[in-house]
Amino acid sequence: MSRPPTNTKERLIHTATELIWRDSYNAVSVDEICAAADVKKGSFYHYFPSKAHLALATMDSCMQEMKADYNDIFSKSRPPLERFQLMARHVFDKQQEISKELGHVCGCPFATLGSELAAKDEEIGQKISQICADKAAYYESALSDLKAEGLIPAHTDVKNKAEEIFALVVGQLLMARIKNDLSFIEHHLEESLFNLMGVDMSKAKKKAAQKSKKQLESIAG
Repeated sequence: MSRPPTNTKERLIHTATELIWRDSYNAVSVDEICAAADVKKGSFYHYFPSKAHLALATMDSCMQEMKADYNDIFSKSRPPLERFQLMARHVFDKQQEISKELGHVCGCPFATLGSELAAKDEEIGQKISQICADKAAYYESALSDLKAEGLIPAHTDVKNKAEEIFALVVGQLLMARIKNDLSFIEHHLEESLFNLMGVDMSKAKKKAAQKSKKQLESIAG
């Protein structure tokens, strides 16, 4: 996670993000957030009408950080298969970083919030739905490129497949949180993604070899 800010509003967002990641939305009170952020309760309500509004702000903050990472990971300048490889590594690295900081595997905060609040708070439900759609859009774009390169079946419905990928990642993060163990994500998430997508590994390896050959020829010539 980023370094704690000094601005009161940003400090509340940063603290709430940590506490919600570590525990859950319902397990954290406004008093606990204020105490951890060293902010008076009156100041809290100056910036946020309710804990739910603070939760929305934490989601916006996490989403901006995620987009910055995913814009790089899923850059069109990268081969589409590499994008998913980098994404799998990013998921593990991020979870490992946060688990070391907060003491246990935290899983996906959006899924945690969604399971607690989506049916109770329409605004939060809509926000989480938008986050899911934004993430799936990255997957859909990369899947379209894989399809164009013949690395996944031509009949693949990339929109549905993107949603399946999202569900796979969230599910594995949930299991990692329950078990407090990141080993499956570290060693098997990439393979699970490729299996789900139906990647033709023989073609993928052939393309990678051709790319390496061209790079060597370019250096030599």
